[in-house]
Amino acid sequence: MEEGKQKMTTQDDHPSSVLHPPSSEIRPQTEASERIKVEGLNFYYGAKIALSDISISIKDRRITALIGPSGCGKSTFLRCLNRMNDTIGGTRVEGSVLLDGRDIYDRGTDVVELRRRVGMVFQRPNPFPQSIYENIAFGPKVLGLHKNKKDLTDIVEQSLRGAVLWDEVKDKLKQDALSLSLGQQQKLCIARSIAVKPDVILMDEPCSALDPIATLQIEQLMQSLKADYCIVIVTHNMQQASRVSDHTGFFWLGKLVEFDNTERIFTRPRQKLTEDYITGRAG
Repeated sequence: MEEGKQKMTTQDDHPSSVLHPPSSEIRPQTEASERIKVEGLNFYYGAKIALSDISISIKDRRITALIGPSGCGKSTFLRCLNRMNDTIGGTRVEGSVLLDGRDIYDRGTDVVELRRRVGMVFQRPNPFPQSIYENIAFGPKVLGLHKNKKDLTDIVEQSLRGAVLWDEVKDKLKQDALSLSLGQQQKLCIARSIAVKPDVILMDEPCSALDPIATLQIEQLMQSLKADYCIVIVTHNMQQASRVSDHTGFFWLGKLVEFDNTERIFTRPRQKLTEDYITGRAG
């Protein structure tokens, strides 16, 4: 069945509970601190505005999902959170993005350090054409995060364990990373991200190139990682958003239409446009 096309009973019904587990299956969570605060964010490609007046609070040790149709600004917003859009000529940002209370767009921001703290996992796995070991060791080497060879090896092992990949590759660390399956490659990219000790992990459609089994493994990995990281994921798969996230933001034509805890978004949205999108009547 096509994503977002779940059959509803009547026009007035709320989105089907099939998109989110029953309340009895939702584990209570303690209050989380704010990691990222976005206020009045506008983003321009030349004269064209791509994001308009986005304000959102993203919690630490939670998974925040961003949903919406293609071209609505989700990925552009995600890249605003670690200034990856800086590499695109003619772009401009207004408003503020606060990471632990400090605006990442201040003139004195160390962008290299920012991207260490706010890592990115892309839509398609992009391991370096090097060994598994060197893929993980690259960041710590460049940033000087190790004291000696043993320290570096420990970082590699801890990162691969954190990405639930260690048991699969521990006996072939010298093997070319490109020889791994796509699911393993994506876990390797997550391990490479956590090797530099980030605070936030951004994921842009991390499962879109994977089969269902690998997708489930990545989703389980995200759930385990959120104990230590703030995770923001862009996804077209609304079932995935409902399964893995704690909070969900719905984007439409460059605007954040609604942001709330995930159960509310998928069962009792405040905005009719949100309900129409979730039930397949819009988008």
